[in-house]
Amino acid sequence: MNLIETAPHNFGKEKIYEGVLGNLVAFACKLSFEKGYDGYVAFEPKSKLVEHYKQMLKAQQISSNRMIINTNTALLLINTYFNK
Repeated sequence: MNLIETAPHNFGKEKIYEGVLGNLVAFACKLSFEKGYDGYVAFEPKSKLVEHYKQMLKAQQISSNRMIINTNTALLLINTYFNK
């Protein structure tokens, strides 16, 4: 993934929509499965967001500037955002 950004009107306590980050990442995981990558998604987070991504997405930090979503987490995200 490259450059996931929050729209200015959807940031902080005054945000309009809930779950945008999870929904976008779940969609990327879904595409990863469709392309034959077993749901894996990698990205380079801004350093101040590493803990946020660990908590919100269950992403794993694999180096100082690289995080991944693995198959199990991808399935969890897809089931959370697409199987309602």
